[in-house]
Amino acid sequence: MKIKFLTIFWLLLAILSFLYGVLIAGIRSGTKFFLIWFLIGIIFLSFALVVHFQVWATISKTLKFIFLGLVIIVSGFMIFTLANIFTHFNDQAKPQLDYIIVLGAQVKNNAPSKVLKFRLDQSIDYLYQNPATKCIVSGGQGENETQAEAIVMQAYLIKHGISQERIILESTSISTKENLENSYKLIEESSSIGIVTNDFHVFRALKIADHLDMENVYGLAAKSTVFYLPNNLLRECLAYFKFLIF
Repeated sequence: MKIKFLTIFWLLLAILSFLYGVLIAGIRSGTKFFLIWFLIGIIFLSFALVVHFQVWATISKTLKFIFLGLVIIVSGFMIFTLANIFTHFNDQAKPQLDYIIVLGAQVKNNAPSKVLKFRLDQSIDYLYQNPATKCIVSGGQGENETQAEAIVMQAYLIKHGISQERIILESTSISTKENLENSYKLIEESSSIGIVTNDFHVFRALKIADHLDMENVYGLAAKSTVFYLPNNLLRECLAYFKFLIF
């Protein structure tokens, strides 16, 4: 009975992973990250087969020890990273910052994607409430984009009533690190800074800012779509691991 239950459990997780991967692929984000859900599905399917055919009992103690050790290490890292991500999930910075940096994201048909629109809408709210704050829009042109993200972001802000004189363009960056590094060069010394990005991304953005020795920096979290949150959280965990290693 236990074997049957575990087989069905891992099989269901495999099916859900495959289905989620298909749905994520359907949004055409411009990346191949959705493929990781097919890999996860294959791993879960392998677990189901191992349980069903009772392969675990035939594996040596050494291999079991190594496998369980890896599971504990990976799980521990994921839990630690997710805990930190959720700690900054609702960061709202402080009022009257000198600058906010809006991190770029994909644009489609010369318009902000939903993820980027959330960031821009959060920026608009903050800029209306803090009229002395300047705004740096940061983002270059991706391979599947017809113009730089910063240009699209600037147009969106102006359309929604933000004066062009308050907006500074940084249109060469192609990564979060470059967004912050290049934007920081445009900021006056000793200024207070808010980093505007989606809730799941704030933690890593602040870590990168700290790595770049940026001072007086605060997170300003924009909302995100709940359905895509598992994909975004997994991507952030892997990106944070890459940040720590490299």
